[in-house]
Amino acid sequence: MGRIGMGVSSVVAAMALAGAATAQSTAVKHEAWSVSGLTAPARMVVDHWGIPHIFAANTHDAFFLQGYNAARDRLWQIDLWRKRGLGRLSASFGPAYVAQDRAARLFLYRGDMAAEWAAYDPQSRQAVEAFAAGVNAYVGEVKAGKRPLPVEFKLTASQPETWAAEDILRIRSHALVSNVTSEVARAQVACKGGLAADALRRKLEPPHETVVPKGLDPCIVPADVLKDYLLATEAVNFEVLATGGRQAQAAPPKPPQVQLAEAMEAYQAEGSNNWVIAPSRTATGRPILANDPHRTVTVPSLRYIVHLNAPDLDIIGAGEPALPGVSFGHNGQVAWGLTIFYIDQEDLYVYDTPNSGKDGGDAYRYKGKLEPMKVVHESIAVKGEAPREVTLKFTRHGPVIDEIPGHAFAMKTVWAEPGASGYFGSSRLWRAKSWADFKAGQEHWGVPPLNLVFADASGDIGWSAAGLTPIRPNWDGLMPVPGDGRYEWAGLRPEAELPNLHNPAEGFFATANEMNLPPGDKAPTSYEWADRSRITRIKEVLAGQPKATIADSMALQTDAHDTLSRRTIALLKPLASPDPQVARALALLKAWDNDETTGSTAAAIYQVWVASHLGHTVVQAQTPEAARSLVGSGSLDAVVTWLESPQAAGKRDTLLLESLTAAVRDLERGLGPDMATWSWGRLHHADFTPAAGVLADRQLARQMETGPLEVPGSASTPRAATYRPSDFTQTAGASVRLVMDVGAWDNSVAMNTPGQSGDPFNVHYRDLFPLWASGAYVPLDFSRAAIDRDAELVVSLTPAR
Repeated sequence: MGRIGMGVSSVVAAMALAGAATAQSTAVKHEAWSVSGLTAPARMVVDHWGIPHIFAANTHDAFFLQGYNAARDRLWQIDLWRKRGLGRLSASFGPAYVAQDRAARLFLYRGDMAAEWAAYDPQSRQAVEAFAAGVNAYVGEVKAGKRPLPVEFKLTASQPETWAAEDILRIRSHALVSNVTSEVARAQVACKGGLAADALRRKLEPPHETVVPKGLDPCIVPADVLKDYLLATEAVNFEVLATGGRQAQAAPPKPPQVQLAEAMEAYQAEGSNNWVIAPSRTATGRPILANDPHRTVTVPSLRYIVHLNAPDLDIIGAGEPALPGVSFGHNGQVAWGLTIFYIDQEDLYVYDTPNSGKDGGDAYRYKGKLEPMKVVHESIAVKGEAPREVTLKFTRHGPVIDEIPGHAFAMKTVWAEPGASGYFGSSRLWRAKSWADFKAGQEHWGVPPLNLVFADASGDIGWSAAGLTPIRPNWDGLMPVPGDGRYEWAGLRPEAELPNLHNPAEGFFATANEMNLPPGDKAPTSYEWADRSRITRIKEVLAGQPKATIADSMALQTDAHDTLSRRTIALLKPLASPDPQVARALALLKAWDNDETTGSTAAAIYQVWVASHLGHTVVQAQTPEAARSLVGSGSLDAVVTWLESPQAAGKRDTLLLESLTAAVRDLERGLGPDMATWSWGRLHHADFTPAAGVLADRQLARQMETGPLEVPGSASTPRAATYRPSDFTQTAGASVRLVMDVGAWDNSVAMNTPGQSGDPFNVHYRDLFPLWASGAYVPLDFSRAAIDRDAELVVSLTPAR
């Protein structure tokens, strides 16, 4: 049933410190650094929580020092981000990574760089070039022995590389797009059991009947058709290095079906919450904007909080550590936040290649003729060996990701469009001063597709969807399509047409990845959305707070109430069981308040039931045998929707009791026969381990880990604590949380788990982890007075001579 986590009671005292600067040490360390590439004197203040505040004489120096400091705190992480994205892992780690390098190169931006630069804010090129120069300045100091080499480079016997500004924009495979994995899964289910069998795998919204596109045989699509796509987008695995480079001794590859299911689960876990509250509904008469993006939770954190100040720039917030600026946060006038808004931005094309295996075999049938693929030959540097020559193929639609006799498969994605560097569309928001500025930025957004929320110090609030939206004139995008010319994008939808709302009458607006298209929308951007469990709870709470406070939003971000469980448990109300343990479990569930606290017995029973037994039992009963393994346990929302329907009459009670009985037996084996000792916290824990930790000895590996700690919630709560069903370890959630008091910025708060630093020996590597687990926050200082008050390190920087 998984490892039992440590309780959080031991860190209660530490949590109290988070909100009170007076409880922090008053000792301030002062240092002077001379940095090559800096053009004028500057100042950096690092506060007690590891957040850097950079004060520069000009914009170039602000972004230069951001890059320099990102390397200081996260060099291993950002270097690996670059190597993975560019397809340069083999040069540092050896031949085991050639396939991943080749796959990554398929998805690099290969278009006109002038158009790419023009897609972002006019001043963004200066930011990117200065940021890269700052990274390189720090790398130069490391290579000169002036700065320490992070331990991960020593474990991998590798060195950091220098950056080119274009590297940052050309990398696409780190950004979130969809829905090619679901297209392939749906095709496989259609082949084995018919499209009706897919209903339990994924619920479609708005309600929609899928059909197999004319000309497509879904059984042609290979089970491993996405192997290159998954390689290009997955994290770097160092298991092979732990076995001395001998792949045979590393863990065997997972079956394609398992890889596909895990990729879909990981994408669906990467949601977010955000909301904005109008002055009329707050205690202060100022807007509140809250944002907690949900991504993989790991160490170091995927996000980094930073403050940049220059004569024409003053922004603070969080973003990817390898990108300049911030993705979400605020300047002196405007705050903005983001969550995923589902837009189908990918399509799998299936081609006839009648000459495959012969001369001219790279040609595919298009509009009655044979059209040659574009073939690109590239050399991949390999550590310790001669370079490997690889072949990349492209059709008019995009990279060829698989070939079988008679057929080829390519992916069309908005990644190929200018302006699709992940999150860098935020560059147009850094200097926004009004709703009009915000909308101008939104209308140039690329990827990932987002719900952008807005508030300004004058009291305006609003929301807009954003993202590159393909126009499909004759199909729904839910399955692969023939690449013979019958199914073509008719350009991209103007982003000004995407739904938006300025100063809503309700006085607040919230998003949680739910289907939030206006009623009657005739061109849905997607049919696949998150379920409504989080947004239902968020709207209930906000509607009940006529004078909301910052503390209210903090509590809501960490709320562990599961509204989907209300629907599920309502199905149990008429049921009884002759089994005493099952009867007791039924009684606990029926009386439960639906709060998934760490001490809740009912939450433990419910989550084991729905994670491991309910969906599986329903799928086994309702899905054709050949498709069961593809549907798996289905999606909980789809399973509950079916159980609520008249179709389930006559079967419902039996399926519910059978699955609940299995869950109780499972818990008895894992937690013992005494139900009074069962609790959600004994199962559900956060325990972060870095990928390179497998290369360390036991002592160092433990130093690199954080946890375990018990954590409340689940994927169906605003807290969004998604877990791995095999052991209930949290895998995704809100690594970063921001709650902003718009206009009185020093009242804003933040959290970034497990800490700001990527150095396992730095105090800021894990100092925020227990605070995050407990639902605590730290100040997000913005004024110089607050920053100086909370200073831990003050650095005077001068240009090197």
